[in-house]
Amino acid sequence: MPRTRKPGRGWLLRLVIAFALAQGAVSMARPAVSYRALSLGADERAIGVIAGVYALLPLFAAVPLGRRTDHGRCAPLLPFGVVLIAGGCALSGTAGSLPAMAAWSGVMGLGHLCFVIGAQSIVARQSAPAEQDRNFGHFTIGASLGQLIGPIAAGYLISERDGAMARTSALALIVSAAVAAVSLGSLRRIEHRTGAAPRRAESAARVPVGRILRSRGVPAGIFISLAVLSATDILTAYLPVVGEHRGIAPATVGLLLSLRAAATIACRLVMTPMLRVLGRTALLTTTCLLAGVLCAGIALPVPVAALAVMLAVLGFCLGVGQPLSMTTVVRAAPPEARSTALALRLTGNRLGQVVAPASAGLVAGVAGTAAPFVMLGVLLLAAAGLGARGDRPRKDDPAPAAVPAPRRRSPADRNRA
Repeated sequence: MPRTRKPGRGWLLRLVIAFALAQGAVSMARPAVSYRALSLGADERAIGVIAGVYALLPLFAAVPLGRRTDHGRCAPLLPFGVVLIAGGCALSGTAGSLPAMAAWSGVMGLGHLCFVIGAQSIVARQSAPAEQDRNFGHFTIGASLGQLIGPIAAGYLISERDGAMARTSALALIVSAAVAAVSLGSLRRIEHRTGAAPRRAESAARVPVGRILRSRGVPAGIFISLAVLSATDILTAYLPVVGEHRGIAPATVGLLLSLRAAATIACRLVMTPMLRVLGRTALLTTTCLLAGVLCAGIALPVPVAALAVMLAVLGFCLGVGQPLSMTTVVRAAPPEARSTALALRLTGNRLGQVVAPASAGLVAGVAGTAAPFVMLGVLLLAAAGLGARGDRPRKDDPAPAAVPAPRRRSPADRNRA
């Protein structure tokens, strides 16, 4: 009876807390990096390059890390990732040149990747099939909490008055390093040893990447995740630049980014009933479509109040793509290579984080600071098209209906046997 409850759910709560702190550190550091780069004389193109370098190291590290996780334990990646995040944040705060900032931003990105691969693999490994949507939804609430608190803290700490931006943005980066370090306290007893990992090692090594990518549902899950994360990432990196051009104070920009994150949390809290009412296909398609329109709308010179409403609705729509794409990839991939499949999804994310900001920097340099949001709108509309194709069950998908709970029979039925 208590089969699926064996490990309990305390591990998930601790993981959400750790993820909220680690993501909060990164979400505080990303706009702080942009402001510090601006104080060092960066233009829109340089901001795009620095945002792209954040994803460059992870782009090459994701699949090897996924293979390693398929072969063994996931938990060691978490503290390693936290150390890299804290180091990247602190050293970005002390860097005195744009190349140094880009390099330490890359270290921060690598740390974030290590943490996320380890954490997602733990959720996939320790969740029953029927619990995956819910557990991934709760897991991503940690990311949203971090994205809610981080920008507010950055906006509160960073001031451009009297030429103080260089000093205050450096302070925000040092504080973000301390926040990341605090997450280490929640990483106890996260992973439950099952003894299955050694047996998985041989078969996982035999699953080629090409086969994983050909699994029905994996490419769609990767692209939807890439589009949604690119939107969140460029929004975080470029809203400060838009704010500078439109005369919006850093504290207000921080509140706007946090409003978006709060709406994402609200979305994930009600995701299970939304799935029940709309179904996976309709939910993914509708939210990506609406998010694409709203992203393009940010390019318009609207008042701050209208921008706040747009960002709140956009945040709600962007809350759907990440958890559902995780579940889609986990269910579509061969069971012995799920961590590798999640790593491929993260590789797609990081590819988007390299290409999208770099493209955004070029577009912004040519067409203005609002143009990257139009580019994001197009990307999300393409994701909506993929979502519309549906997430049909595959042969190897566990069907919840296949294991119905046995019903009690009347004494007459029992006597018939």
